[in-house]
Amino acid sequence: MLDDRLRSVLQRLETEDAAERERGLPPAERSRAVARTTGQFLFGLVAPQWDCEVLEIGGSSGYSTIWLAAGVRHFGGRVLSLENDPAKVDAWRANIAEAGLEEWAELIEGDALETIPGIDDVFDVVFLDAEKDDYEQLFQAAREKLEPGALVVADNVLSHEEALGEYTAARQNDPDLESVTIPLDRGLELSVILRSA
Repeated sequence: MLDDRLRSVLQRLETEDAAERERGLPPAERSRAVARTTGQFLFGLVAPQWDCEVLEIGGSSGYSTIWLAAGVRHFGGRVLSLENDPAKVDAWRANIAEAGLEEWAELIEGDALETIPGIDDVFDVVFLDAEKDDYEQLFQAAREKLEPGALVVADNVLSHEEALGEYTAARQNDPDLESVTIPLDRGLELSVILRSA
Protein backbone atom coordinates (compact mmCIF):
# COMPACT_ATOMS: atom_id res chain seq x y z
CA MET A 1 0.00 0.00 0.00
CA LEU A 2 2.93 2.35 0.66
CA ASP A 3 5.20 1.80 -2.32
CA ASP A 4 8.53 3.53 -2.95
CA ARG A 5 6.99 6.03 -5.37
CA LEU A 6 4.47 7.16 -2.78
CA ARG A 7 7.03 7.24 0.06
CA SER A 8 9.30 9.43 -2.08
CA VAL A 9 6.55 12.04 -2.57
CA LEU A 10 5.70 12.01 1.14
CA GLN A 11 9.35 12.50 2.05
CA ARG A 12 9.70 15.43 -0.36
CA LEU A 13 6.58 17.11 1.00
CA GLU A 14 7.76 16.63 4.59
CA THR A 15 11.11 18.22 3.72
CA GLU A 16 9.39 21.13 1.96
CA ASP A 17 7.02 21.69 4.90
CA ALA A 18 9.91 21.71 7.41
CA ALA A 19 11.82 24.22 5.26
CA GLU A 20 8.78 26.51 4.97
CA ARG A 21 8.31 26.48 8.73
CA GLU A 22 12.00 27.10 9.34
CA ARG A 23 11.90 30.13 7.02
CA GLY A 24 8.97 31.47 9.03
CA LEU A 25 6.56 31.67 6.11
CA PRO A 26 3.07 32.79 7.18
CA PRO A 27 0.52 29.95 7.35
CA ALA A 28 -1.34 31.15 4.23
CA GLU A 29 1.84 30.70 2.16
CA ARG A 30 2.85 27.30 3.57
CA SER A 31 1.68 23.93 2.33
CA ARG A 32 0.22 23.41 5.82
CA ALA A 33 0.74 19.68 5.89
CA VAL A 34 -0.39 17.60 8.85
CA ALA A 35 2.32 16.00 10.96
CA ARG A 36 3.59 12.66 9.64
CA THR A 37 2.14 10.76 12.60
CA THR A 38 -1.27 12.32 11.91
CA GLY A 39 -0.96 11.11 8.32
CA GLN A 40 -0.13 7.62 9.56
CA PHE A 41 -3.12 7.78 11.91
CA LEU A 42 -5.47 8.74 9.07
CA PHE A 43 -4.05 5.92 6.96
CA GLY A 44 -4.73 3.49 9.82
CA LEU A 45 -8.33 4.69 10.14
CA VAL A 46 -9.27 4.13 6.51
CA ALA A 47 -7.02 1.26 5.36
CA PRO A 48 -9.00 -1.60 6.99
CA GLN A 49 -12.37 -0.43 5.64
CA TRP A 50 -14.02 -1.83 2.49
CA ASP A 51 -15.12 0.77 -0.07
CA CYS A 52 -14.28 3.64 2.28
CA GLU A 53 -15.56 6.99 1.01
CA VAL A 54 -13.59 9.92 2.46
CA LEU A 55 -14.37 13.63 2.30
CA GLU A 56 -11.33 15.80 2.96
CA ILE A 57 -12.16 19.43 3.69
CA GLY A 58 -8.96 21.38 3.11
CA GLY A 59 -6.73 19.37 0.78
CA SER A 60 -3.91 21.94 0.64
CA SER A 61 -0.98 20.50 -1.35
CA GLY A 62 -2.17 16.92 -0.98
CA TYR A 63 0.02 15.53 1.81
CA SER A 64 -2.87 14.24 3.93
CA THR A 65 -4.73 13.24 0.76
CA ILE A 66 -1.85 10.93 -0.13
CA TRP A 67 -2.08 9.16 3.22
CA LEU A 68 -5.86 8.82 2.91
CA ALA A 69 -5.80 7.68 -0.74
CA ALA A 70 -3.03 5.17 -0.01
CA GLY A 71 -5.30 3.75 2.68
CA VAL A 72 -8.48 3.45 0.64
CA ARG A 73 -6.88 1.97 -2.48
CA HIS A 74 -6.28 -1.45 -0.92
CA PHE A 75 -9.93 -2.38 -0.27
CA GLY A 76 -11.55 0.07 -2.65
CA GLY A 77 -12.93 3.52 -1.98
CA ARG A 78 -11.87 7.05 -2.79
CA VAL A 79 -11.01 10.43 -1.35
CA LEU A 80 -12.90 13.54 -2.44
CA SER A 81 -10.76 16.53 -1.48
CA LEU A 82 -11.92 20.15 -1.35
CA GLU A 83 -9.51 23.07 -1.75
CA ASN A 84 -10.07 26.76 -2.46
CA ASP A 85 -6.54 28.16 -2.98
CA PRO A 86 -5.63 28.01 -6.72
CA ALA A 87 -1.88 27.62 -6.01
CA LYS A 88 -2.56 24.72 -3.66
CA VAL A 89 -4.98 23.18 -6.14
CA ASP A 90 -2.17 23.03 -8.72
CA ALA A 91 0.26 21.57 -6.17
CA TRP A 92 -2.37 19.02 -5.06
CA ARG A 93 -2.89 17.78 -8.61
CA ALA A 94 0.85 17.52 -9.27
CA ASN A 95 1.56 15.69 -6.01
CA ILE A 96 -1.31 13.22 -6.37
CA ALA A 97 -0.19 12.45 -9.94
CA GLU A 98 3.42 12.01 -8.85
CA ALA A 99 2.28 9.58 -6.13
CA GLY A 100 0.22 7.64 -8.69
CA LEU A 101 -3.05 8.06 -6.81
CA GLU A 102 -5.32 9.77 -9.37
CA GLU A 103 -7.61 6.73 -9.45
CA TRP A 104 -8.37 7.05 -5.72
CA ALA A 105 -8.35 10.82 -5.17
CA GLU A 106 -10.46 13.54 -6.76
CA LEU A 107 -10.38 17.29 -6.18
CA ILE A 108 -13.19 19.82 -6.18
CA GLU A 109 -11.92 23.38 -6.39
CA GLY A 110 -13.81 26.14 -4.59
CA ASP A 111 -15.18 27.27 -1.24
CA ALA A 112 -16.15 24.14 0.70
CA LEU A 113 -19.21 25.82 2.19
CA GLU A 114 -20.46 26.32 -1.36
CA THR A 115 -19.35 22.99 -2.84
CA ILE A 116 -20.41 20.57 -0.08
CA PRO A 117 -24.20 21.04 -0.57
CA GLY A 118 -23.84 20.05 -4.24
CA ILE A 119 -22.05 16.78 -3.48
CA ASP A 120 -24.36 13.80 -3.89
CA ASP A 121 -22.34 11.18 -2.00
CA VAL A 122 -22.54 9.75 1.50
CA PHE A 123 -19.19 9.48 3.30
CA ASP A 124 -17.72 7.11 5.86
CA VAL A 125 -14.96 9.45 7.05
CA VAL A 126 -14.59 13.22 6.97
CA PHE A 127 -11.21 14.84 7.60
CA LEU A 128 -11.63 18.50 8.54
CA ASP A 129 -8.49 20.63 8.23
CA ALA A 130 -9.52 24.06 6.98
CA GLU A 131 -9.76 27.63 8.27
CA LYS A 132 -10.45 27.39 11.98
CA ASP A 133 -13.22 30.00 11.99
CA ASP A 134 -15.17 27.84 9.53
CA TYR A 135 -15.03 24.52 11.41
CA GLU A 136 -18.51 24.70 12.90
CA GLN A 137 -20.21 25.60 9.61
CA LEU A 138 -18.16 23.02 7.74
CA PHE A 139 -19.04 20.31 10.24
CA GLN A 140 -22.75 21.10 9.92
CA ALA A 141 -22.52 21.08 6.11
CA ALA A 142 -20.65 17.77 6.07
CA ARG A 143 -22.99 16.17 8.57
CA GLU A 144 -25.73 16.21 5.94
CA LYS A 145 -23.57 13.72 4.00
CA LEU A 146 -23.10 11.27 6.90
CA GLU A 147 -25.02 8.32 8.28
CA PRO A 148 -24.73 6.63 11.69
CA GLY A 149 -21.32 5.03 12.06
CA ALA A 150 -19.51 7.70 10.06
CA LEU A 151 -16.50 9.41 11.60
CA VAL A 152 -15.43 13.07 11.53
CA VAL A 153 -11.79 13.81 12.33
CA ALA A 154 -10.95 17.49 12.97
CA ASP A 155 -7.31 18.57 13.13
CA ASN A 156 -5.66 21.32 15.24
CA VAL A 157 -8.10 21.22 18.16
CA LEU A 158 -5.27 21.47 20.72
CA SER A 159 -2.80 23.67 18.82
CA HIS A 160 -5.65 26.11 18.13
CA GLU A 161 -7.64 25.50 21.30
CA GLU A 162 -8.59 29.17 21.65
CA ALA A 163 -10.23 29.13 18.22
CA LEU A 164 -11.55 25.56 18.34
CA GLY A 165 -12.53 25.12 21.99
CA GLU A 166 -16.17 25.83 21.18
CA TYR A 167 -16.07 23.35 18.30
CA THR A 168 -14.75 20.61 20.61
CA ALA A 169 -17.26 21.42 23.34
CA ALA A 170 -20.14 21.36 20.87
CA ARG A 171 -19.11 17.91 19.58
CA GLN A 172 -18.66 16.47 23.06
CA ASN A 173 -22.00 17.82 24.28
CA ASP A 174 -23.98 16.57 21.29
CA PRO A 175 -26.04 13.49 22.29
CA ASP A 176 -26.11 12.38 18.63
CA LEU A 177 -22.32 11.93 18.65
CA GLU A 178 -19.63 10.13 20.60
CA SER A 179 -16.65 12.47 20.52
CA VAL A 180 -13.19 12.37 22.06
CA THR A 181 -10.05 14.51 21.82
CA ILE A 182 -6.93 12.59 20.81
CA PRO A 183 -3.72 14.35 21.97
CA LEU A 184 -1.76 13.38 18.85
CA ASP A 185 0.40 16.09 17.25
CA ARG A 186 -1.77 19.23 17.00
CA GLY A 187 -4.82 17.50 18.49
CA LEU A 188 -7.58 15.55 16.75
CA GLU A 189 -11.27 15.54 17.62
CA LEU A 190 -12.85 12.22 16.65
CA SER A 191 -16.64 12.34 16.42
CA VAL A 192 -18.69 9.24 15.59
CA ILE A 193 -22.18 9.88 14.25
CA LEU A 194 -24.70 7.95 16.37
CA ARG A 195 -27.90 9.30 14.83
CA SER A 196 -28.67 11.12 11.62
CA ALA A 197 -29.03 14.90 11.84
